[in-house]
Formats: sequence, C-alpha cells, structure tokens
Amino acid sequence: MDILLIPGLWLTARSWDSVVPPLEEAGHHAHALTLPGMDSVEADRSTVTRQQHVDAVVAAVDATDGPLLLVGHSMGGVLAWAAAAARLDRVAGVVFLASEPGIPDQSDSMFPVDGCDVPLPAWEFFDDEMVADLDDDLRTRIRAGSVPSPLHAVTDGLDFGDDRLYDLPVTMVTAEYDAAQLEAWTAAGESGTEEIAKLRNLTWVDLHSGHWPQFSRVDDTVRVIVEAAERT
Repeated sequence: MDILLIPGLWLTARSWDSVVPPLEEAGHHAHALTLPGMDSVEADRSTVTRQQHVDAVVAAVDATDGPLLLVGHSMGGVLAWAAAAARLDRVAGVVFLASEPGIPDQSDSMFPVDGCDVPLPAWEFFDDEMVADLDDDLRTRIRAGSVPSPLHAVTDGLDFGDDRLYDLPVTMVTAEYDAAQLEAWTAAGESGTEEIAKLRNLTWVDLHSGHWPQFSRVDDTVRVIVEAAERT
C-alpha cells in the first residue's frame, strides 16, 4: 500500500527517516513529505497558508496510483484529514499519530511567533509528558532538523465538509496521554474533540510515548502504521 507520511509543525520529510525503511521492508511504498515553506530555515514563509499545505498533500495523493493510507503527525493530522476530505475516492484510511482531526478554533498561534515564522520553542515550553522520552541526543537531532513553520499554516482555519469523511477507517494513536483520556474528553464535548466525536470507524491505539514517537519509538510507530494498513 502507498503510505503518505505528513510531518507536524517544524518538521520535514527527514523526520520520517527512521520509519520509511522498515515500512518499505514490510512491503509498503512510503512517501514522506516536506511541506511548502519548509525546505530550509532561509525559505520565505510569509505568504504560505494552511490551505497550501493541504494542497501539497492532495497533490501527493494525486501523484500515486492506488489507494493510500495517510499518516499525520501532530498538526500534520489536520492536513491529512483535509486532504482525505478532498480525495475521498482515493484515501483508504487515516492514522493520527499524536494527533487529532480537529483544528483549534483560534486565530492566534499557541506557540511563540517571530515575524511570519513559528520556530520550534525551547523544550521547556512543552508539558513534561510530551518530551519525557526524548533524551539529549534526540532533542538535539530534532532541533537540528527543525524549520520554522509558516505563521498562516499554524493559525488558518479549514472546513472539512463532506459527511462521508467520517466513515473512513481511522486509527487514533494516543501518545503523551492515553486513549481513555481522549475518549473522556470527547464524550464531555471538550473543545477540539468535535471531529473525533463524528468518527464512525475508529480504532484506538495507546502508544504510551511522548509527542514525537517517530523519533523515540520507531519500532512501535512502524508497527501501528503497518497494522493500520492491514486494517484498511
């Protein structure tokens, strides 16, 4: 199966370097994306929008022949969901890795901003649960490979639309919190869980990791993606 790997904020295709080879060894075709404005630290991101990021994912879907599994890490899950809505006839399923399909209902960045850029914050910015399994080497590696995200790609809204989207097979991989917590928040109608509540074909997977398991838990990340591909 073709598997499209969509990075979260600050990350590029290189963030999937440890995941791609074992997916290929398992018989799949893995395609890791670098989104518009994320080619280098020096790139001009001032006019890059979230819709342009969605369009880049849709273009990657269109560049393949068969049905696809979309894997979105963190904010990349929002892009995966919007691309799935745009290509319902092509997408066989979506994996949310430390991610959810909903988009924050806000116009300001939740992260520190530098002009039109949203750089990776200091590690102290994040909750302990998010970074607990990142040792010094991994923190250095992630930061060295990070690129500031475009401000508009962090703050712009999206409209998902088509009700058929909620019948897609979805794998929700919880990382820094467990599935029971997210299910409870969804049942309580917490902000940001509205899209989850609409899902009609959902599998929960607890990874019990920090927020970046494609770095800290490579084998488990590959396993849950392969299992999701088998389910679809």
